[in-house]
Amino acid sequence: MRPPPHAPRTNGNVIHRQWVAWQYVWSAAWILPTGLFLLSWVVPFPATGASASPKSARSPLERQAMTRYQDGEYDRVLQLLQSLPAGQEPSSELVRYAILSDLKLGKPEEAWKLYPRLVAANRQDDMALLRELARSFIVARVRDSQEHVRIAAYTALADRGESAALPILEDGLLDSSALVRARAGEAIGRNGLAGQSSALKRALRDEAPGVRIAAINALSDAKVSGITDQLTEIARVDEGPESIFALAGLYKLGRTDVLTDITSAVTLPDPEVRMAAVGILGRLRRPSSISALSQAVYDPHPSVRAFAAGALGEFGSADGIAPLTHSVGDENPRVRAVAATSLGRLGAVDTRSVIQPLLRDPDEHVRISAVEALLRLGDSSVILNAADLARHPDPSIRGGIAQALAVATTPNALAILENLLKDQQPLPRLMAARALGKSRLPSLMPLIKSGLQDSDAAVRIASAGSLLQVLSRKDKQGSAR
Repeated sequence: MRPPPHAPRTNGNVIHRQWVAWQYVWSAAWILPTGLFLLSWVVPFPATGASASPKSARSPLERQAMTRYQDGEYDRVLQLLQSLPAGQEPSSELVRYAILSDLKLGKPEEAWKLYPRLVAANRQDDMALLRELARSFIVARVRDSQEHVRIAAYTALADRGESAALPILEDGLLDSSALVRARAGEAIGRNGLAGQSSALKRALRDEAPGVRIAAINALSDAKVSGITDQLTEIARVDEGPESIFALAGLYKLGRTDVLTDITSAVTLPDPEVRMAAVGILGRLRRPSSISALSQAVYDPHPSVRAFAAGALGEFGSADGIAPLTHSVGDENPRVRAVAATSLGRLGAVDTRSVIQPLLRDPDEHVRISAVEALLRLGDSSVILNAADLARHPDPSIRGGIAQALAVATTPNALAILENLLKDQQPLPRLMAARALGKSRLPSLMPLIKSGLQDSDAAVRIASAGSLLQVLSRKDKQGSAR
């Protein structure tokens, strides 16, 4: 469970890097020899079926491009394209080899500049190549010098929800940044690779608690054998939140008796331990835990109350409506915001009357959560409130409403996201790019593709991740027919 952020109220690029890092810290190996190898897993040879010219029909220039590409002479392929006389349009086959060569050289931005020439004259998108372009935008940045860019790259890999190259993900477990290592561990788990990763098991001994917790979650979710003794030791020795996550891991591995210890931790003196306990109880969704979660909304510490409100939303029971109704009146704006979001997640239309007054809350983040909750409950009229918040002078508010609009089903939301994707500050653009990947609105592809041309690397990565999510949904829809 991750409560909505309360970003510092400052303008400009100053908060961009901190925000990107903060956004992902709560989402709760061997080094490869060269950066070029990182890209090799995503760049295939051009198709040999209907999408490519038959060998006998290839022009001499196309045959040269194919030969040079297959020989690994990628720069020479690009020289062939550049050597064409002014005014002569290259064939689609030559453009394709040039795009793939740029990808092999780790230059997705250059490849993307060529892509419009491949789909000119109203030709349809090449979905397979589009997918490889998007993947390259992400993979090319996993060793970027800027921490927030690497975080964005591993976040996109985690969001993909499909099988990925394990060496790349394990490489992230050796990063100098604990945030990057934690995101890499989460990505391994979410891609279903935890059982294959020896590096993830070694991450149980990482110096950073957040990385160890990510490893515990990924390995126990996958029910990986052989970690029971380590988890038992962590639960016995550690006195902080890590011990609660270790108990949760043991529970997932069949030790149902530890649920009593997790529940008891809700009343321990350390508020961070209480936060971990209520968050885990929300995820485990055991009927016997609803009472402890309902009581936790009265905790003296506001962060614990916020976690309890979030856990009730994650729990998903109508029994959470009463305590959440209490929480929307909490003195702490963070608690009110999380409670509103959770009521929306529960899907109880009758709670609209409880949430609507929050649209006038003095705290903008509470108003954002109220908009998101009411959108989830089918109230399209709050698009007007969203449009107002999207014009707020604080970029963190504009970014927050972009995130909320990911759940919108009314087409009017797309126009707001389009404007946010053109925002002068990178943070709103980043959040709008990520929201598009989660959105189920129609006509998303042109907007997402425009994000691949953004001046900020993190925004380009987020756009690429969203593009992969949309393409994945299209694949699933096609296979369901």
